[in-house]
Amino acid sequence: MRIAIPLLLFAFQIGAIAYARLVPTRYFCWAPYDKQTEYVATATVNGKELTAGEFKKRYRLTKRGNDHRSPQHVIDKLEQVEQKRAGLGENVVIELKYRVNGKEPLLEWHWPPTSPP
Repeated sequence: MRIAIPLLLFAFQIGAIAYARLVPTRYFCWAPYDKQTEYVATATVNGKELTAGEFKKRYRLTKRGNDHRSPQHVIDKLEQVEQKRAGLGENVVIELKYRVNGKEPLLEWHWPPTSPP
């Protein structure tokens, strides 16, 4: 038993690290802050673009900033807010442009998600 428990914990850690390498989020990785995400976001609610203050109050993020995690972390925050507010009848459009580690070309993400054809 003294050997089994540490081996099970070690196996779980190895599995969690392998899992984290295969998905866009890094919540179970030993080094989750291995990416730098620079982003610029705009949100329009019912035809009115949110100011920097309104954006920060709604999403708890700045409109332009850096995140030391995967870009999926920023996307998850935006999606989570909009999924919670889904029944309020708001027409929300979000555009997120981001770059990972300053190397990749500028990538984009949009809300609402487009459905595949």
